[in-house]
Amino acid sequence: MRRTVIVLTCVWLLGAGLTLANVALAQAPPPASIAIGGRLYDNWWKAVPGVKKPVGDHPLWTLQATNKRKGETTWRCKECHGWDYRGKDGIYGSGSHKTGFPGVVAVQANSVDRLMNGFANPKHGFDSVLNDATLTHLINFLKYGLVDLAPVIDRKTKKPVKADEARGKQLSVICAACHGADGKTRNFGKPDEPEYVGTVAKENPWEFVHKVRFGQPGSDPPMPAGVEMGWSLQDVLDVLAYAQTLPEK
Repeated sequence: MRRTVIVLTCVWLLGAGLTLANVALAQAPPPASIAIGGRLYDNWWKAVPGVKKPVGDHPLWTLQATNKRKGETTWRCKECHGWDYRGKDGIYGSGSHKTGFPGVVAVQANSVDRLMNGFANPKHGFDSVLNDATLTHLINFLKYGLVDLAPVIDRKTKKPVKADEARGKQLSVICAACHGADGKTRNFGKPDEPEYVGTVAKENPWEFVHKVRFGQPGSDPPMPAGVEMGWSLQDVLDVLAYAQTLPEK
């Protein structure tokens, strides 16, 4: 009798575990949605065709006086919450990008929907400029795509805490198709002030990681997103380590 009870209990626990796993898998959004959401966080009016560019300052911009930027830039999620997603507690806690606004890395999943739809603060809501489908992508990014980069990128040296440069070079073959072996095929800056893959990797590794994971909004051809290729965060950090050996100028 005791053996029967134990067996039945194990079967029940196994079944319950499989059920919970299936529910979790069913709830997880496709990587493509998370990638779109990451690009929306970067620059939402360039990320989705047909979305109108914002006009004027974001309604909450008047709550701060340290960041002097104006216009459409004030609507970029990254401008308030940072490439490291930590806001006032991260790399945008000082300097010209400082706003004093909190980060999003610690936002609880059950409050993201309220935040993006403006229920927490009507002035923060994006439902007036983004439709439900687009908001869903952004919410999926915040719920499933965010990672805390503080433990994996040293804030002082701007280098990954643990990374395999040689492995990063192997992974970056797909990147070289557009950016070149030396990362200088595409200049993100100006002719007299060039900005290449190596520049971004060394000066702003948090931005580099974000763009490698989710892609560049509006790029032609579309930039592959690491999360869609199945790359782990460690894969991206390995690529970062290699990219930091590329020329800046």
